[in-house]
Amino acid sequence: MIYVLIVEDDPMVAEFNRRYLEKIDGYELVAITPSVDEAIEILNKKTVHLLLLDIYMPNKTGWDLLSKIRSTEKEVDIIVISAACDNESIQKALRFGVVDYLIKPFEFERFCAALNDYKREKLIINNQPKLRQEDLDKQFFHKSPQQQQHTINSLELPKGLTKNTLQLVWEHSKVMRISPFSTEELAVEVGISRVSLRKYLSFLNDIQLIKTEVVYGTVGRPVYKHQLISTDEDIIKKYL
Repeated sequence: MIYVLIVEDDPMVAEFNRRYLEKIDGYELVAITPSVDEAIEILNKKTVHLLLLDIYMPNKTGWDLLSKIRSTEKEVDIIVISAACDNESIQKALRFGVVDYLIKPFEFERFCAALNDYKREKLIINNQPKLRQEDLDKQFFHKSPQQQQHTINSLELPKGLTKNTLQLVWEHSKVMRISPFSTEELAVEVGISRVSLRKYLSFLNDIQLIKTEVVYGTVGRPVYKHQLISTDEDIIKKYL
């Protein structure tokens, strides 16, 4: 389990972050705090693996907290969630070693991608005492020759779709390929809304990796059932 502390002074944003976090498996919320001083107290008392950190807060800023964490060498990772989108702020965050940077406002898919990427990288590091250079390049720095060539040959996704979420939808679709599945069933597995998921399923239908049928029951509305009809990785990789 990955323990998370949300540091955000805007109650509405903090609540959105909390709700989003609840939808993603493998994470547990430790606390929500609106100030740097309270965050430091929590970090000193409780186990926290990941901070979802705002930058602009009253009195002390997220930069103050980042500086404190790095000076004390606390083993905690940070994802910045901020309205600050200027080059200076982003470069400063990168120098502090943040693992991701989300610019407000953002969609749930981007939040989900950040959390899932972080969880994947933690699993890789924790399960492999030693890593080869090619492992680092492929999993963390994205510098392998194959990936560079793939980027050159990749195709653009329709507007509104992201590569990370498409990858999640594809992987979960393969797991459920034995029998037809509904939009709601897959949405629960992936951790995104049914409205968002329909866009990805429609895209997979367009590139002929799944088929969709309408199933009419005796009562209630008809249900859309989806079935994986191809596991051709070469097709999907063009978009990832």
